Order: sequence, then C-alpha cells, then structure tokens
Amino acid sequence: MLTVIKVIWVSYLLFLVGSQDSNSIAQGQFLSIQTKPDPDDSAASARWLLSLNSWGVLNTISTDLDGAPFGNVVSFSDGPPNEGSGIPYFYLTTLDPTARNALKDERASFTVSEYPLGTCGNLDPENPACSKITLTGKLKLVDDSKEAEFARISLFSKHSEMKGWPEGHNFQVFKLEIEDIFLIDWYGGPKPLSVDEYLHPKTSSLGFIV
Repeated sequence: MLTVIKVIWVSYLLFLVGSQDSNSIAQGQFLSIQTKPDPDDSAASARWLLSLNSWGVLNTISTDLDGAPFGNVVSFSDGPPNEGSGIPYFYLTTLDPTARNALKDERASFTVSEYPLGTCGNLDPENPACSKITLTGKLKLVDDSKEAEFARISLFSKHSEMKGWPEGHNFQVFKLEIEDIFLIDWYGGPKPLSVDEYLHPKTSSLGFIV
C-alpha cells in the first residue's frame, strides 16, 4: 500500500516540476524549491523545510534552570527568497533567555515542521509523512561583517518587522553551526543525511538542486 502511495506522489511531483519555469529551479548552493520533494531525496526535503519555513523551536541549555533544556519559538531565515543557504540565522537579544543561554553554552538544536506550510493536509503533525527536521550544533554570534550583512538581508526579507525593533534592545545576529541532522519525511524512521550532503546537495532525479 505504501509503495502505491509513493508512486502516486512521485508522479504528482513530476507533473508539478514539468509545469514550472526555469527560474524556480535552484542554482549553485542556493535553493528554490516551491513543491515538496520526493521523500527519497533527503537533502532536498531538508533544504525545502528550511527554505520555506519562517519560524521554529530553538532549544538551548538553560542557565536559569540548572542546565535543563529550554525551547523557545523564534523567527529565522536561511537566505533571501529563492536563495536558501541551509544555515538558519536568528535575530536575538540577551533580554531573552535563548541568547543568554547561547553565550554561556553554545550547544543548541533547532526544529521545524512541514505542518505550518499547509502541505500536510489532514495528517497529524506527528505523522511521519508530515516532514520534520531537527538540526543540532552550536548557536554562535555572527561576528563577520559580510556574513552578518547577508544574515540581516535574509532575516529582514522574511521578517520586515525586525527592522523596526528597538535599537536599545541590542538585537544581534546568531547562526546555528550544524553538526547533526535528524530528518523524518516518510515512514521508516529518520533518514541518513550528513551535514556535507545537506549543505552541498547534488542534483536530484527531479532536478531540484544543483
């Protein structure tokens, strides 16, 4: 039964890709995927989730709760529209526990789900066919001016309100340096996906990434 469903799904994706123009295909390391990739293409699925989402749950090690994990809903961006880099950037202030925690202990994880994109239909968010990804690594301040500028452009393009946030709150750009990837985009458990495969994806059979 699952095989039949998967064949139908892939056929549908092929139809959608055939109807797209060339500007909707990714170029270089950047990503432009507007339709859900084939679940067999782990890198495309992972990058699609990051590129289209705008918020997720960022987990840090709490300095106020004796090292307990602390999850916080945050806005993020991995690049300007149609140019997702796969690296999540955040605009944080130390008035919030997340930034304070990261400055003491950089260990962090970041989770996003397909569910907010509206493509899971009637599936429950926990259903394996409703994709979800957790990136684990180090939450670091971005101190390189060139990368910080790219990060601000990326963040403000998705979250224009950020440009007007109070200067006195000293918002700063952070990024997650990814060390591990936990991806579920179909039945059968988490998909094997290395950080290198995620950041430097190869062209899939559907031509999503180059």
